[in-house]
Amino acid sequence: MTKFPKITIITPSLNQGQFIERTIMSVLDQHYPNLEYIVMDGGSKDETLDILARFEGRLRWISAPDRGQADAINKGLRLASGDIVAFLNSDDVYEPGTFERVARYFVDHPDAMWLTGKCRIIDEQDREVRKCITVYKNLLLKWYSYSLLLVTNPISQPATFWRRRLADEIGLFNPEEHLVMDYDYWLRIGEKYPLAVLPTYSARFRVYLTSKTSTFFLTTFRRELELAKSHSTSPLLNILHHLSYLAIASVYQIMNMRADRHRGRP
Repeated sequence: MTKFPKITIITPSLNQGQFIERTIMSVLDQHYPNLEYIVMDGGSKDETLDILARFEGRLRWISAPDRGQADAINKGLRLASGDIVAFLNSDDVYEPGTFERVARYFVDHPDAMWLTGKCRIIDEQDREVRKCITVYKNLLLKWYSYSLLLVTNPISQPATFWRRRLADEIGLFNPEEHLVMDYDYWLRIGEKYPLAVLPTYSARFRVYLTSKTSTFFLTTFRRELELAKSHSTSPLLNILHHLSYLAIASVYQIMNMRADRHRGRP
């Protein structure tokens, strides 16, 4: 690849000093030659700002109050100058070599507007967990279609990239959507453009006791069901999504109960 398209990564952050250095290093250690990295911090009160200051000159960061995660992402997107954009939450990490693989795909496929890759799930100590969920999502990605997206969400947010000019067509993230802003965005993009799927692992998504995935999973899945219904006029797809919601919610409840027992909680 003779010309590397510019990639902008946006990290929304709030009091994630426990993890954010690992997130930052996973971006910078890509050693991608045409990178713009923006961290939009919502006014952290922990060690986050001290960590960000150590990377001065290697990334751009702003710390100011915002209206939540989607608002922070939108602020970063307005500053972005890259041809390709993505957001990486301040507790997730990229796999080595991801940016080069993503850039190469977009260069080789000029009509592609967005793509995703595989994603592992890790815990606080970076150990891979919930491998059954990873296998399940990888299988769904092989059979991806927009109809499938209306039934369930197999797209892992940290592993997903898109062309910045999409914002001119479909707008930015919904700042009022605080749990599933990514699924809402995928539905909006997917109505217009097919999703490209890379067969390699691109990122690692972190789950832990206080993460949204662990704490609000029932509310999250219900909200995904509501969004899917707003994009679909098919009673069959709506019924299938409801069944999928019941099945996935049950699986997550079982996994959380097992995790509680492992931690010694009643």
